[in-house]
Formats: sequence, structure tokens, C-alpha cells
Amino acid sequence: MTDLLAARSQMAMSLGFHIIFAIMGIGMPLLMILAEYFYLKTNDLTYLTLAKRWAKGTAIMFVVGAVSGTALSFELGLLWPGFMRFAGPIIGMPFSLEGFAFFLEAIFLGIYFYGWDKVSPKAHWFAGIMVFVTGSLSGIFVICANAWMNTPVGFTLENGVVTHFDPWVAMFNPAAFSETFHMTLAAYVSVGFAAAGVHAMALLKNPNNAFHQKGLMIAFCVGAFFIPIQLFSGHISAEHVAKYQPIKLAAMEGQWDTQRGAPLRILGWPNEKLEKTEYAIEIPYMLSFLAYENFDAEVRGIKSFPADERPPIWPIHVGFQVMVMAGMAMLGMAFFGAMFLWKRRRWFFHPRFLKLLVCASPLGFIAVEAGWMVTEIGRQPWIVFHVMRTADAITPMPHLQIPFIAFSALYFILGVVVIYLLRKRVLHVDA
Repeated sequence: MTDLLAARSQMAMSLGFHIIFAIMGIGMPLLMILAEYFYLKTNDLTYLTLAKRWAKGTAIMFVVGAVSGTALSFELGLLWPGFMRFAGPIIGMPFSLEGFAFFLEAIFLGIYFYGWDKVSPKAHWFAGIMVFVTGSLSGIFVICANAWMNTPVGFTLENGVVTHFDPWVAMFNPAAFSETFHMTLAAYVSVGFAAAGVHAMALLKNPNNAFHQKGLMIAFCVGAFFIPIQLFSGHISAEHVAKYQPIKLAAMEGQWDTQRGAPLRILGWPNEKLEKTEYAIEIPYMLSFLAYENFDAEVRGIKSFPADERPPIWPIHVGFQVMVMAGMAMLGMAFFGAMFLWKRRRWFFHPRFLKLLVCASPLGFIAVEAGWMVTEIGRQPWIVFHVMRTADAITPMPHLQIPFIAFSALYFILGVVVIYLLRKRVLHVDA
């Protein structure tokens, strides 16, 4: 394994680990404050128990997310000093604001967690709302920095040196809206379906448990409400990628030749030696329409880009297919669940539907990991799109395989601790 591959693998593993806790830290406070809202409205103690249980989950995710996020910040500086030297001043603003939002989130989470009997009920609920707001803002600011890496603006480069920069223009770059919108919704959808699956599993063992019935209702409604909006945001993201990163769109779709009326491909395997996508189901003209709202629009193919500027094609195409299929499966679950709640409520709690919910519970996380893979690998070989190559940003320090192994062990231990804490404090069914 080369040093470059070790560094990239370490970042991929760190981001893949951290992103799960980040989206749970964004999504779980929403469940928490909804449960407390219903408690304040109905005085039903079951909702109070739900709010407290989900608050414990939020606290665990916050702590582990803080640890893995701190490790990531060190890795950025140690593994990619060339990137930080160039981009640090330009995208320092969103990172600074993320830190501010993070500290506010910690303060309000402390008030929420320890203030049940120390502040008024409305003040306590307001603290929960602030945990939700600051947690979401924290994620949005970080994604703004990543969006800048895909559409770098807000600086002047002369002879390889940044002579002027505007941090606000850099933060609100062209990709900022589509990425933050898509990722924030992904957090709500993922947490909604994951929590619904946990409560569905408990109901399979104890069908009459009111705690899990109410928990399932709230969590499912959150996931089902946001998944249609999430698919709409995905369309916005695809149009953005078509405009600003056409090579990424071509890789996502396995589109090798430049073509008018390009087809949308379902499944398929991009054969990079033969430069063709095999075994795909093609829907004529749909890619042109979805990317440019014109059935006859021209879509640039992978072959039109220099070979040394192409990303690895198959991970992007497969990741995109996995993300879309997971999203469509959750949309189907949302449709049938909503229909059952509207017309046949008892079918919603039928063991067959509960089993389907259990199966669907990891789909949001799978979609997030696959989508993040598309975003990051699709930008290669650039760390800052068309400005700085990834290979030029790496540290000159040798033997990067050693920190890769050390951090792998750290994340394994953290993962075991989280699973133990969740089973002990949150996922037990004796509510």
C-alpha cells in the first residue's frame, strides 16, 4: 500500500465512521423534541419516557461524534498539510462557525439532559429545540466547506499563490445549497427509519407495548415525511452536478460517449477496459431530461475527458445505484405505511410490515455512505476541483500505513463502546 493510498484510506474510514454519528446527532434531537412536545400536549408519561430515552441516545452520539470529529480535524492537518496551507484561510469561516454551533449544542444538550426538574417545561423544550437547531447548523457549516472543495470560488490565484479571498463567497459557493439541503434531509430520513426499525423489532417481541408503538409512530412519520423531499433534493443535486462537475455525472450514470438524448441507466457494470457499461437497463432520453430538463440535451461522456482527470468509474456508478435504490425502497415503505395509517391502522402494526421496517432500518445509513462515496471519489483526482490534485496535498512523511492501522483500531474500539452503550442505555425493550 502506497502512502497516498494509506492516507486516502484513512480519511475514507474516518469520514465513513464519523458521518454515521454526525447524522444521528442531527436527526435524533428531532425525535426527542417531538416526543416531549406530545408529552406537553397530552401529559402522557409514555412520551416523556420516549423523550428521555432518545435524549440518552443523542448524548451518546454527541460524545462519540465529538471524539471522531476531533480525530478528523487532526488528520486533515497531519495527512494533508498542502491542502490546509492552501485552503485553510479560504474555508476557515465555515469551520469556525461549526465550532461555535458545536459549543452551543453542547451547552443546550447539557441543559436538556440535566434540566428536567430544574427549569420550566417550556424552557426545557426550548433547550431541546436549540439542540436540534445547533446540531443541524453544525452539520451545514461543515458541508459548506466540503461543497467548496467541489466548486471552489471566492479567491484569486496568481502563479499558484492565493492573493485575495472572500470567506463569505467561499462559504456560500455554488454547491453549498444542494449539498447541505440533501445531507440535512438525509440525516432526518436515516434516523427516522433507523429508530422505526428498532421499535418495530421490539414490537415483534411485545406487540402491545405502548412505548414502542408511540416510538414507532413518531420515528416512522419523520422518515416518511422527509423521504419524498429528499428525492426532490436529489434531483436538485443531480442538476447541479451536471452543470458544475459533468465528469462526476458521467461516472454516476456510466455514460461513456457524449450523446444527445442520453439514457438513464439502472444497474449495470462500467467496464473501464472496454469503456462501456454492461448489463444496464436503459430508459431512453431520461438522463438528458433529468439533468437538463430537455429530452434532447447533450450529456458529456467519460471519453471526452482526459484520462488523467477521470475518477475511478465503477465505485461511483455502483455507489450511486445503491443510494438511489435505498432511497426508492424507503419511499415505497413510506407510501405503504402512510396508506396503512390512513386506511388500515392495524396493518401498520402487522408483523409482516414490522419485519419490513426492521429490514429497512439501515437503508438510510447505507444511502448516506454510498452518496458520500459518490461525492468524494467523484471529485478525484482533485482534492480541490480543478485547482489542487490530491497527490499534491499529501504530507511528505513516510510510513502512513502506521497511523492508518492505529486509527482503524481506535474506530473499532469506539464502535464496540457505542454498541455496548446503546444496547445498555437506549435499545433495551423493557420500557
